[in-house]
Amino acid sequence: MNANNDALSSARAAALNGLPIEIRVCVGHARPKLGEILAMQPDTILPLDSRIEDTVQLFVGERLIARGELVELDGEDAGRLAVRVTGLVEREDEQG
Repeated sequence: MNANNDALSSARAAALNGLPIEIRVCVGHARPKLGEILAMQPDTILPLDSRIEDTVQLFVGERLIARGELVELDGEDAGRLAVRVTGLVEREDEQG
């Protein structure tokens, strides 16, 4: 019975490994007044509280999983943004 459970667990793990997960990258926050939002037009610039070199946060759902830095890709993907992971977040560090 134990060997069957192990095989079933391995099959489930293999199936889950192929599941796509969406990661949200938070680069900063804006705090406009409601009037500024209502007045927004195309080409409006919304300043963030961060700089381009600041650390970004990676989330799965509402859970912070890692921190990183923005990088621009080269070659075929030139001009596209990516994230270089600089640290993983331990469960007890999630609020940081």
